[in-house]
Amino acid sequence: MKANGEVFMKLIKCSRSHIHAVTEVYHRTIRHLEENINYPRWSPEHPSDQSIAEAVESGVQYLCIKDGEPLGAVVLSEAPEGYYQAGEWSRELTEGEYLVIHALAVHPSFEHKGVGTFMVEQCVALARQRGYRAVRLDVVPGNLPAERLYKKLGFTYAGTKDLRRNIDGIPAFDLFERNIE
Repeated sequence: MKANGEVFMKLIKCSRSHIHAVTEVYHRTIRHLEENINYPRWSPEHPSDQSIAEAVESGVQYLCIKDGEPLGAVVLSEAPEGYYQAGEWSRELTEGEYLVIHALAVHPSFEHKGVGTFMVEQCVALARQRGYRAVRLDVVPGNLPAERLYKKLGFTYAGTKDLRRNIDGIPAFDLFERNIE
């Protein structure tokens, strides 16, 4: 959408035609993380090309674009990865009452330009429009950029817990939530 000639970002649900763009965002992000500080401890195995294709096929993969250019990617689904029941959530909700943000990535060329903030705000807006009661997520402990972003956007800490994912070197995750109603 444009107003006064200005192009705005938008978050779109991906179709098969977007797989290349989404994969490129994640690949570039992973290379950038490996060359700098890999806060989320991502690797070519996560998110993998297969998991990206599966997310697109199941309708939970989103792409942030501006004037057709991919700026970031995120998975937004009802399915938590791991044992979310362990969280110190502010209220008890069952799966289906909240959305979970997974694998949020901003293309390295667009870091510190408001893309992450926009994407999270859009995820919360989608959750609100669809009648969910909260948005929840998990972060690798020490992923300070992600934690700062979520706290800035009104998410509250819900404990550091073992989500039973059995990932080498990551025994627990920091949990965050933002209630909608």
